[in-house]
Amino acid sequence: MVCGQALVRNGKTAAGRQRYRCLGCGASRSRERPDVSRLSELEAFLGWLMGTSSQARTAPFGTARSFRRRTSWCWNVVPRIPVTGEIHDQIQVDGIYVGSWCCLIAVSGDYVLGWQWCDTEKKAAWAALLERFPAPRVVITDGGSGIAAALSECWSGTAVQRCLVHVQRNVRTYLTCRPRTDAGKALLRLGRALTRIKAPAEAAAWLAGLNDWHQQHGHLVKARTYRSTTAMVPGWVRANQAWWYTHDRLRKAYRLLERLGQAGTLFTYLGGEYAGLDIASTTNRIEGGTNAQLRLLLRAHRGMSEEHQKRAIEWYLYLHSERPLPPAKLIKARHHNPPKPKATPAEQQPGPELYSTGLSADEGLWHRTGWAGRS
Repeated sequence: MVCGQALVRNGKTAAGRQRYRCLGCGASRSRERPDVSRLSELEAFLGWLMGTSSQARTAPFGTARSFRRRTSWCWNVVPRIPVTGEIHDQIQVDGIYVGSWCCLIAVSGDYVLGWQWCDTEKKAAWAALLERFPAPRVVITDGGSGIAAALSECWSGTAVQRCLVHVQRNVRTYLTCRPRTDAGKALLRLGRALTRIKAPAEAAAWLAGLNDWHQQHGHLVKARTYRSTTAMVPGWVRANQAWWYTHDRLRKAYRLLERLGQAGTLFTYLGGEYAGLDIASTTNRIEGGTNAQLRLLLRAHRGMSEEHQKRAIEWYLYLHSERPLPPAKLIKARHHNPPKPKATPAEQQPGPELYSTGLSADEGLWHRTGWAGRS
């Protein structure tokens, strides 16, 4: 009460306090609403984190120091994407490195399905991510380490589509952009033609072209050089190695295309059983639509600690899931008022002896020997 009359609501302040007006004298008074304040702080925090403006320009806290003080508890909120159990036609998976951590991400269409933090892309980490979701019909991957073993264990019945852009890059890495031999030039042309294939007939013609290349240049893939017959040894050859493949990089490029062609993972997207599903042939959706945006986010807020970088990535992925809950529903009391750790009593360290009955030379007391000690 202000003058004895009742108070009525009259809006709220920018800091989240509820404003009241006295019916008698018209005086205004504000009353703090902790829930409204926390919501306002979290909204301001996410607006800054997902944007590019500075902390000082983020309303309604004024200075950057005030912003950090008011929103420091927001780093404690850990978003989680609930698992729905929906079976998807296709899922793209990829990983992005953040400092000493790697974030494995799974997306379907325009939405993020989930993520998994790990140190490297290994089988156990991929399995921890894949086993959360029902097996889709097709999974698109760049063929990183550990993913093949995890797929055979968790999604053994799922068809695999290798990212054709990554295959092109691998072939170009082995052959360079300007190979000097006719065999290298012909194989590079085959690698560059991968992303232009749009029909099953074109895929069959490409596989036939790879077979023709082997018929013409296959002897180069098997050629060997023996240490006893040459004075020039490549730097990558081991000291105890008696022989090596003469055209090692050409062999690696061909073996990559041959292995993927025989496994049937190059043209899964053209299979008749997937007609009408618009199966992707590359991981461009997750590379350009998710990973690239995460890198831009970290660049806009460079200087954050590793833990804050991880939290920023988690918030971006959560807000780009299919049905994220409002951030206000994720706030718990432990976030803005964490329990204080219990103080453990320090172990008593043995200190100096204060009183003793022993003899000490420091105090002028010791066992006397010799002439002075005789009776």
